[in-house]
Amino acid sequence: MALTKKAILKIVEEENIHFFRLQFVDIFGFMKNVAIPRSQIKKALDGKMMFDGSSIDGFARIQESDMYLVPDYDTFTILPWRNIQGVAAARIICDVHKADGTPFEGCPRVNLKRLLAEAKKMGYTMNVGTEAEFFLFNQDDCGCPSTQTHDTAGYFSVDPEDYGIDCRREVIETLEKMGFEIEASHHEVAEGQHEVNFKYADALTAADNTITFKWVVKTIAKKYGLHATFMPKPVFGINGSGMHTNQSLFNLDGSNAFFDKKDKLQLSKVAYQYIAGLTKNARGFAAVTNPLVNSYKRLVPGYEAPVYVAWSAANRSALLRIPATRGLGTRVEVRCPDPTCNPYLAFAMMLNSGLDGIKNKLTPPPSNDVNIYQMTDAQKKKAKIANMPASLKEALDELKKNPIAKETLGPHIFEKYLAGKIKEWDSFRISVTDWELDEYLAIY
Repeated sequence: MALTKKAILKIVEEENIHFFRLQFVDIFGFMKNVAIPRSQIKKALDGKMMFDGSSIDGFARIQESDMYLVPDYDTFTILPWRNIQGVAAARIICDVHKADGTPFEGCPRVNLKRLLAEAKKMGYTMNVGTEAEFFLFNQDDCGCPSTQTHDTAGYFSVDPEDYGIDCRREVIETLEKMGFEIEASHHEVAEGQHEVNFKYADALTAADNTITFKWVVKTIAKKYGLHATFMPKPVFGINGSGMHTNQSLFNLDGSNAFFDKKDKLQLSKVAYQYIAGLTKNARGFAAVTNPLVNSYKRLVPGYEAPVYVAWSAANRSALLRIPATRGLGTRVEVRCPDPTCNPYLAFAMMLNSGLDGIKNKLTPPPSNDVNIYQMTDAQKKKAKIANMPASLKEALDELKKNPIAKETLGPHIFEKYLAGKIKEWDSFRISVTDWELDEYLAIY
């Protein structure tokens, strides 16, 4: 049931909430918040809290800096770890609005809502489930992050080898107190790597949940003297962290638009068209789903990460996989995103890519059910299997020329995002790395 202002104020009174965090996300996916005392909660719930948008990277120019935080009541939740001697704290996620009261086109959450409204006009809602992997590392003597772990566990290992099991348990307990439905958790393939799976939701809620999940993991890890990182490839030679993104379209009557029991794979025409749109635009959305220089250290053969633009009902070497569940659970799993992406932008890009396939009645390439990693270049060329971008620079070039990217992100986010990421690539390009010093300094 949807929360109301009256219901929230009642909870504030009953739970002795004295501090309130108004949260929002910038275009690069970083959570921001304005903390306010209890005396300002009514004002905040009325959307009258102003902040300086020019201080947020990619938001507004100095002469247009006044912005408002408009709360989404349904995102209100008490913060379980912030109860100190009976005094509690809570948060609420906000949309950013301009001084004239209109939604700010540079707010990623506002932008995703725009895309979801367009999908609804076509007769669809979008459901999403994310699987964000992460590493738990030790901190050094100064409290700074390291890449060292005492964890010697592997895939699905148990304690005592699973060094992070107690931290992971408290993450789950905290998330459940915040309203998450946890489906499973386990140790991942690499030492120190973990995954916690929670139930899918509508796309907007799923984006909110993904951002909240990362915040909770980092917060609880710190209590255990650990550093949690969602960096895609923090350690050379072992698996990186991905964020497999399961997605489906539902008809407005509540039925799954991807399911057709008469089809060989029990997939509907809409599902095939959606898959076609994703494969067509995959290289173009990589800069959003895989936004860091480091993202492309993960997208290499040999570590279970998808490198090739293909789809399959079973093959985990393909970019797109169709999990076995059918009926309401029929969905497409996009395997390339990593957890450093801004989920509001990533979901928007994948949704509009799929809708592009539906609008234009595209036909996907044939399903590829063999191990693509073992195919020769000639075989991949014959099967018309393209590679995903190999660097952030290549991905940005693809984003710039993708015909639906600017339309999907909106001109403001598109231009600010590109500018920020080009700056990031240039900084990396001119840096002198340890690899270069190790390879060249002694011999030249």
